[in-house]
Amino acid sequence: MSSQPSLKKVCFYKVFPSPVGSLKLVASDHGLVAILWENDDPKRVPLDSLQQNETHPILLETERQLNAYFTGKLKQFSVTLDFVTGTEFQKRVWAALLAIPFGETRTYAQIAEQIGNPKAVRAVGAANGRNPISIIAPCHRVIGTNGKLTGFAGGLETKSFLLEIESQDGKTEYQRPLFNLTDQK
Repeated sequence: MSSQPSLKKVCFYKVFPSPVGSLKLVASDHGLVAILWENDDPKRVPLDSLQQNETHPILLETERQLNAYFTGKLKQFSVTLDFVTGTEFQKRVWAALLAIPFGETRTYAQIAEQIGNPKAVRAVGAANGRNPISIIAPCHRVIGTNGKLTGFAGGLETKSFLLEIESQDGKTEYQRPLFNLTDQK
C-alpha cells in the first residue's frame, strides 16, 4: 500500500462557521487544498505549515460559494482546486467525484467502473474517505450499492443533510438540521 504524502509547502487557512459545524478551509496560492471537518482526524488529510489568513482570496471565494451552496443558491462550485496530497489512484477517484452532478448519487462500484478499475470498489471507498476537499469534491454523493449511506468523514448525519440540501434543488429556504452536531460522541 502506498502512503499518502503530506503537503510540504505553506498553506493558509480560515475557519468557516457552517450549518454542519466549523469547517477549516485550506488553500495554497494555486487553489483550495482542503475542507476539513471540525473533529477531523489529522491523519486523514496530512498537511504541514498552515498559517491563518482570514483574507486569502481563495479562502474568501470558497466561503462565498459554500454560503451560496448552503442557502440553495449554488449547484456547481467554480473555485480552483489544488489536490496536493494523495496518490495517483486517489486523484483519479477524486476527479470522478467532481463529475457527479448536483442532486445525484453514485455507488462505489460505479466510481470504480468509471475510473476503469471495476474490481477496486474497496480502494475507491478508501480513496473517497481520504478526499481532502469535502463538499466541493462531493464524496457525500457516493453511497453503498444497496442505496444506503455509508462512511463519511463528516458523519452520516451530515452526509444525509448535504444530500437533502441537494434534493431540494434550491427551491426551499435552508432549515437547520434536526440534530445537534456538537453533541455527537
